[in-house]
Amino acid sequence: MRLLVAQCSVAYEGRLGARLAPAVRLVVFKADGSVAIHSDAKAYKPLNWMNPPCTVTEADGQITVATPKGERLVIEVHEVVSDQRFDLGDDPGLEKDGVEAELQQLIAARVEALGSGLRLVRREYPTDLGPVDLLCRDADGNAVVVEIKRVGEIAGVEQLLRYQERLDRDGTLAPTRGLFVATRIKPQARVFAESRGVACLEVDLEELRGTAPPDLRLF
Repeated sequence: MRLLVAQCSVAYEGRLGARLAPAVRLVVFKADGSVAIHSDAKAYKPLNWMNPPCTVTEADGQITVATPKGERLVIEVHEVVSDQRFDLGDDPGLEKDGVEAELQQLIAARVEALGSGLRLVRREYPTDLGPVDLLCRDADGNAVVVEIKRVGEIAGVEQLLRYQERLDRDGTLAPTRGLFVATRIKPQARVFAESRGVACLEVDLEELRGTAPPDLRLF
């Protein structure tokens, strides 16, 4: 990983044009080929970024990040504050907390309860962004991407949308359908999800475990 802190300006050339005026920013170059530009604000979200695969070239104070689709991110470096490289080694991946891991296991065992005709293709389906909780097919054979959270928030919906964007590049899966599952989904997350075509579903952990009274329903 390379961490570049520099006074820089940035121009994006692609489906839309976008520019960042000169300022001190952090530019992160990851081994997977992704590039993200951060300010000292905006929480965890980058100001601009390029997803892999992409090619990075550098010459005469200019860094150009290009994708096979013809998108370009041009970074003009005016002054370097810090430029460091680190070898982070292999990462074991994100481990869900006990509740989320248990939810995933229980739902995978009875995935048809999420929708009529739904069948499981694979748990932890791999992508370059991390594994999808569940990849399923519906009764019509369409791919359904399922993201499972203990508490459903906007960040979880955004994560699901990123997974869908990746999987939609695969002609054997596209177009995918998103399903956001949690024991409780916050209202803002539900509104955001539904505005992006993602279905939301709340589940009861005790019923999934089989410890709730028999007259209760799962959904």
